[in-house]
Amino acid sequence: MAKLSPLMVAPPLIFAAFGLLAYLGLGREDPDRLESVFDGKPAPAMTDAALPGYAAVTPEMLTSGEVTLVNFWASWCPPCRVEHPVLLKMQAEGVRIIGVNMKDQAGNATKYLADDGNPFMAVAFDPAGRTAIDWGVTAPPETFILDGDGTVLFKFVGPLVGSDYEQRFVPKLNEALGR
Repeated sequence: MAKLSPLMVAPPLIFAAFGLLAYLGLGREDPDRLESVFDGKPAPAMTDAALPGYAAVTPEMLTSGEVTLVNFWASWCPPCRVEHPVLLKMQAEGVRIIGVNMKDQAGNATKYLADDGNPFMAVAFDPAGRTAIDWGVTAPPETFILDGDGTVLFKFVGPLVGSDYEQRFVPKLNEALGR
């Protein structure tokens, strides 16, 4: 009787495993949504470094008793520039927004906010991206909705514009704000 080589069995098994993973991944309710491991949990720690010339983020700002947005952004990020007018509008409507400038040059970030307006009540400075990693941010812009206790209610990946923003982020923000 011929002996079956492990090299003959391995490729079909690997292919079957890949097929199963692909089937399970595509079968999710919303395959485009990135899950946040922080939803329903306290917000991670924030760097105490501030963008020069701007207020630092304090732990009390995250647990102020009011809904707060935490927006990760960079001056070199085109989608961040696209969402900037929306942030300014939200700020004008009384929404509390904390900015986290990530993987950026301080001079570029301060010039950007000076030229285009500052929607943030405080701006953390995260040039190495350590705070972004702690928050599970993959790339700017990403925005978190925190309740008054500092619990993460929702994470939105991408710019705050377009139909995805209107259909997913706005309802979650309105719900958090009790609108």
